[in-house]
Amino acid sequence: MTEINEKILHFASIAELSVKSNTLKNLVFSAPSGGDVLKIKGTLKRFSGDTVLQLEYFCTEGRVRQENVPCSEVRSMIPERIGAFSRADLNDSGGSASLLISKKGKVSLVKHGTIGEGLIIEAKGNKTKNYILDGSEEFLYHLGISDKNGRVHDKKQSKYRQINRFLEYVADMKKYLPKDNIKVADLCCGKSYLSFAVYYYLTRVCDMNVSMDCMDLKESVMEYCTEIANKCRFEGMSFTAGDVTKYEPVNKPHLVISLHACDVATDIVLERACVLKADVILATPCCHRQLSREIDCAPLKFVSQSSVLKSKMCDALTDSLRVMRLEAEGYSADAVELIDPEDTPKNVLIRAHRSKNLTYKNKKEQEYKEAYKFLTGKDAPTLSYER
Repeated sequence: MTEINEKILHFASIAELSVKSNTLKNLVFSAPSGGDVLKIKGTLKRFSGDTVLQLEYFCTEGRVRQENVPCSEVRSMIPERIGAFSRADLNDSGGSASLLISKKGKVSLVKHGTIGEGLIIEAKGNKTKNYILDGSEEFLYHLGISDKNGRVHDKKQSKYRQINRFLEYVADMKKYLPKDNIKVADLCCGKSYLSFAVYYYLTRVCDMNVSMDCMDLKESVMEYCTEIANKCRFEGMSFTAGDVTKYEPVNKPHLVISLHACDVATDIVLERACVLKADVILATPCCHRQLSREIDCAPLKFVSQSSVLKSKMCDALTDSLRVMRLEAEGYSADAVELIDPEDTPKNVLIRAHRSKNLTYKNKKEQEYKEAYKFLTGKDAPTLSYER
């Protein structure tokens, strides 16, 4: 087998993995070597319950035709199509890959990120491991994410990926939690997608004893979630309608989570977690309005004079201040991308775990206060341990 064929076949195997894991965004063949087809674009489509790779052929004179390729034939299709083009680009929710053929016939393959995130090929036995949740979990059915047969609804695919990705971050941070008897709090929990997923993961997958407090202002939603917990026999979960600022558990939570708490609600959740000295915090912010109203920074007026750019800038600055505040409170913190922005623009995850480095904490406290005053002209809010 020549080097060229190896790279083309490698690209074909990458495409097959992306398609079968249902994480493919698009596959594009371009730079034609001749003929009437200028470009081919492939995307995933579902027909009668089956997923296919639908190819759109963009031809001369504005003509377009389509071809549906079964998932099982994607790998063999790639070498057949690439012969008429000099470039193929694959975009996946976890990464990308490009196949380039020079005029002299040299083939280059460039790959970034993780293709087919959630479908990991194991070397032995050619077995596959799916997402942490495969769709058949009872709570996913009750939440309307999957049907009785465990098939995830098309319109809920992004939510399904979001939940699984969040669980991967929980798995990454599990080393900072106790080995068993974990206390979890989901504050501003809403419909509690994450509450149920995290509880299921820790109890059923990790075989841990877990007690979980879930709190939100809407009493009807908490009653709805309680019914689902009872149906799924999740005895360790409790749902309370109340003010998160008044959440005072008997035992401190080891893990505090929050999904898309709106505006300053995210700050309230983070502050409550710091007051309670949670070991790990995982929070995905929603809208960012507070700083947009309060920002008063002359050096940044060239940005803030445009409402659109001001909004985008304040999004980034707000989450940066949140990370800095957590560091000032004694946490090691950062912000990462939860899921592809095409699934949801609210794709930032703030994650933190308690640090014992007091020198680091004192330095970050000063940096946080200076940054807050620089942006608003005001003194930073009192830190939790100063109260």
